[in-house]
Amino acid sequence: MIKSLHISNYALISEIDIDFTPGFNIITGETGAGKSIILGALSMLLGGRADTRVVRDPSRKSVVEAMFDLIDASSVDEIIVANRLDPSGTECILRREIAPGGRSRAFVNDTPVTLPVLREIAVRLVDIHSQHQNLLLASPDYQLEIIDCLSGTSELLAEYSRAYEAYRKTLKEYTETRELIRRTRDDAEFLQYQYDQLADLDIQPGEHQALESEREILANVNEIRDDLNKALEPLANAQDNALSLMAQAVDALEELAATSGNDGTDFHSLAERLDSARIEVSDIADTLIDYETALAADPERLDEIEARLGKLYSLELKHHVDDSDGLLELLGRLKEQLKTLEDSDNVLAAREKAAKRAKKQAINLAAQISEKRSAAAAEFADALRRTAAPLGMQNLRCDISLTRGKLGPTGFDQIQFLFAFNRNQMLMPVGGTASGGEISRLMLAIRAIVAERVHLPSIIFDEVDTGVSGEIAGRMAEMMAEISRTIQVITITHLPGVAAMGTTHFKVYKEDDESSTTTRILRLDHDERVAEIALMLSGDSSDPAARANARALLAKAAN
Repeated sequence: MIKSLHISNYALISEIDIDFTPGFNIITGETGAGKSIILGALSMLLGGRADTRVVRDPSRKSVVEAMFDLIDASSVDEIIVANRLDPSGTECILRREIAPGGRSRAFVNDTPVTLPVLREIAVRLVDIHSQHQNLLLASPDYQLEIIDCLSGTSELLAEYSRAYEAYRKTLKEYTETRELIRRTRDDAEFLQYQYDQLADLDIQPGEHQALESEREILANVNEIRDDLNKALEPLANAQDNALSLMAQAVDALEELAATSGNDGTDFHSLAERLDSARIEVSDIADTLIDYETALAADPERLDEIEARLGKLYSLELKHHVDDSDGLLELLGRLKEQLKTLEDSDNVLAAREKAAKRAKKQAINLAAQISEKRSAAAAEFADALRRTAAPLGMQNLRCDISLTRGKLGPTGFDQIQFLFAFNRNQMLMPVGGTASGGEISRLMLAIRAIVAERVHLPSIIFDEVDTGVSGEIAGRMAEMMAEISRTIQVITITHLPGVAAMGTTHFKVYKEDDESSTTTRILRLDHDERVAEIALMLSGDSSDPAARANARALLAKAAN
């Protein structure tokens, strides 16, 4: 349930704090006092749209924060754990902020969260029913939602949702494959031509780069030979080349080693080191000589390379690839397409079989859901007639029509609520047969039924008693009071009979000063309730007859 609500810098509200109680909470006030503002702030807190126009003082942020008791909302704990939010014992704090610049932020237990996470938690904590929601009763989606709430199909619906998505995926694969095969067959001759052209060329991996490197060498063979000779001439080719001179130096060191005696200089070691260097230089010279020997001007080979590269360049440009490896990748894709075409009947049959299998699974689950919905619909129609009868709808007839349509996200059921409010009246959709007051009473009866089956911690009624009065209004109040025995009920009302039934009564009012108008809220004690209800009865809180009537209403409600 909602334990407390804090609103600051929001529309006409500078700052208010409301401490709600278990049971039946009543909020009253004159039209325009700000009751709808409080409800709007609460709706935003629960994940509704944030509008920067509600920021009262543009120099600071708007804040709406509520503390909820989680004793009757254990499913919220699972969401908090799943989203790694800080648990707060048996309480949960939701907060929305709107910055002056328009940015909106959401928090759960002071941890920033996304709006979907906030909504996922909020929907398990409180249900707001306002007068405009009466229009939802004519919506097939809302009607189906009611039946699903009562049919206990949540697990089946989750399983069906997975099966339906699997069916959609396999159906998409089948239709896309069928279309691809159709297009491929139309282009089969051209695809084969492209494949043959690439296959006949016998392209090798990395061939493009290798040919360009070889062409570079062949095209510059004379320059390369000149440079080789410049290196080989001093190393090995000249009369007094480096190798012969180094050999002479080695021989001289060996003679020194033999004639110098033991004077401390190791000429033999120096000769060995110099000879190692000579061997290394000789190896370098041999490598250069081998390269020069293999190097030959080959105009025919150069022509072959130019012709081969010309073919590669042409195909690379044609197929919009960078090199020969890109052509090889294209060749692989063409091969797969042609293979698919050759085996297209088997491939398509396999995809079709998978789609039919997935559809059958989805239909089986949809049929189970439909069976449960049919049973729940019959029970709901009977319960609605019984619940609505005390609200002056003794002649109400209700039929929940479920027909089979196409598979969709919620199954294959097409639903329609049909009502007749008078004797000998034909059953008709609610939008074409009910008055505003009748729809309000119907919605209250529906909420009462749903509240018994789907245990939400809190429910808020916003002027659902509009369009009714007298005895019927009293019965609506009794019904809301009955609901409040098991869950917290917060009701915004203009009817004194409903206001008197509350266990806690708040009054919303406005205060004006020289520069602004501010909405405030006050929790009323017994005497203040007498004055407020008398004001609602006669427009004069001091009217003795109205005050006596107010006391009588409060005394009756207390019994």
